[in-house]
Amino acid sequence: METKISHDSEVPAHGQQVITACALIHKDFDGVEKIFLPKRADTKKFLPSVYEIPGGHIDFGEDIVTGLKREIKEEFGADISIGDPFASFTYTNEVKGSHSVEVIYFASFTSPIENIKLHPDDHSEYRWFSEDELENVMTENKRGDDPEIQALKKAFLLLKGGSLNFS
Repeated sequence: METKISHDSEVPAHGQQVITACALIHKDFDGVEKIFLPKRADTKKFLPSVYEIPGGHIDFGEDIVTGLKREIKEEFGADISIGDPFASFTYTNEVKGSHSVEVIYFASFTSPIENIKLHPDDHSEYRWFSEDELENVMTENKRGDDPEIQALKKAFLLLKGGSLNFS
């Protein structure tokens, strides 16, 4: 597994704009579409013990898809194929002092899922969630109106062949 570099949600970036790419990794398990969500380590200062869409910070000048593949390889020792982006949102990270723009892509593991390895500094566990299990992802810090939860709902809609409404 590659060595983790300092692309951490706690590295100070006061007043900076940060680009974050995430992979909505999905897989069909006997006719049930599920998504891969790792749980942030309890030791994290920013959103500890919260299930999240995996990904990370894109380096200055780095291609966003290349950076996303790098992040997944660093954090899980796995390779992915990346599809289209389907959601984006912004947030302020009070720990870093930065403003993040997050872009979420559909993705699939190309490495065997049995070989997923967690970095204990980053994640404590992972699970595959079906649409019916989304309420298990929500916490005090991540409610139904959270942009990431909304992106998960949107992903399931699109994976089922649904269409989006525009305002």
